[in-house]
Amino acid sequence: MELTLAHWLYAIVTLVVILTMVFRKGVVLPTLLGTFLVAWVYDESIITGFTAVFNANLTAANELFNIFLIITFMVALLHSLKDLGADQQMIAPVQKIMTNGHVAFLVLVVITFIISLFFWPTPAVPLIGALLIPAAVRVGLPVMGAAMVIALAGQGMALSADYVIQVAPMLSASAAGVETGAVADKALVLSLVTGVVAISLAYLMMRSKIRKPNDPQNTEALKKLPGQEESTTAYSATPKWKKFFAALVPLSMLGVMLFMIYTKITGGREGGFEGGDGAALIGGVAVLLLAFATIAYGKAKAFDRVSEHIVSGFVFAFRAMGPVIPIAGFFFLGSGDFSGSILSLGDQEAPSLLFDLVAAGQSAIPESAFLTAFGILIIGIITGLDGSGFSGLPITGSLSGALASGGVDPSTLAAIGQIGTIWTGGGTLVAWSSLVAVAGFCGVSAIELARKNFIPVMLGLIVSTLIALWIW
Repeated sequence: MELTLAHWLYAIVTLVVILTMVFRKGVVLPTLLGTFLVAWVYDESIITGFTAVFNANLTAANELFNIFLIITFMVALLHSLKDLGADQQMIAPVQKIMTNGHVAFLVLVVITFIISLFFWPTPAVPLIGALLIPAAVRVGLPVMGAAMVIALAGQGMALSADYVIQVAPMLSASAAGVETGAVADKALVLSLVTGVVAISLAYLMMRSKIRKPNDPQNTEALKKLPGQEESTTAYSATPKWKKFFAALVPLSMLGVMLFMIYTKITGGREGGFEGGDGAALIGGVAVLLLAFATIAYGKAKAFDRVSEHIVSGFVFAFRAMGPVIPIAGFFFLGSGDFSGSILSLGDQEAPSLLFDLVAAGQSAIPESAFLTAFGILIIGIITGLDGSGFSGLPITGSLSGALASGGVDPSTLAAIGQIGTIWTGGGTLVAWSSLVAVAGFCGVSAIELARKNFIPVMLGLIVSTLIALWIW
């Protein structure tokens, strides 16, 4: 394959994007300009450059809009539960289990992981931070320890797997050209390995600092937590509805998860509810729960309140995922599956710019599974430096599909790249990511929290990558 000027320009822009991430700057601008320049040079028409920018974003939006919807509905549901006070009711029984700092550590891990799987960490952090962190600190868990637990279990382990909503696996799989289920299953295993290693090391680091439940320092530490002076909120719904939805929502989500597992095991619906089907199932259940919760909040208020919650959900979704669209659009331009529609080529053969570049340089790439796997991991970590857990997934996914000839299955490489990207940018290693929310609820420095997470997370990523090479 003879490389053209468009190929080299695409390579240069990709390098610029990575370097921009390294210097902690936004990458939307270089991807927008890069899309315009590559399309212009490829078709030798400035008009194609203009139309390609729009088409690339439209193509990416079409591919990713189901992701926006599921985020919208899950966040809207969480807001409706707050109206009822059911969010607090769901967590209240767990507070009774925390008898000492060691138990509190384990409880925070489990609850944070479970809630973050269904609601994503960012919406879940306020719930956990307001209710569980004070309970944990009261029985002796250090505030910094609580912050590390929530970041590692939520922003790290749960988000990097994203096994329920499956936003991350869909992004990785679509870019790599493989099945979502294959990436999701492997990413779950690798995220759990990384999480167990990182969380275990974090526990060893803070074990000597865990105080006894009756230590006076616990009360002093509790007073320093943000929001402890706030009074409780008055809710318009009756207590029975609060208790009802506090039980109904987790049971419904548990039922959905068990059904998905059942169909996967039995082979129903061609192997189970995964990717788009799984997200549609969870989203549909969330919508009905949202509707019922708003009706319980107030029959007359429900007509307007449900709209407010959905709007809030869309705002959150576009704030969280909006920058991914132009980034994905540029990397979709490098894929033969999408470049034809972006460049308006009609029946003409669509170029595969990224894959052509990799194929041309294949002789320079060592035929080593070890180097390929760790290369993808490093790229994932670098792309996560922009503070977004998802913007780097189109890069790692595309490279995983292109480098699969290095001896590792593309779904395995995509899973490795996914955990590297999300553990870094999703909120454990960079202080300018959603780690700020965790630090804010705990009243600690985000920079100090990221520093303390560094060694446990890096060791976990190395171990999980080695295990991926061993078992796959």
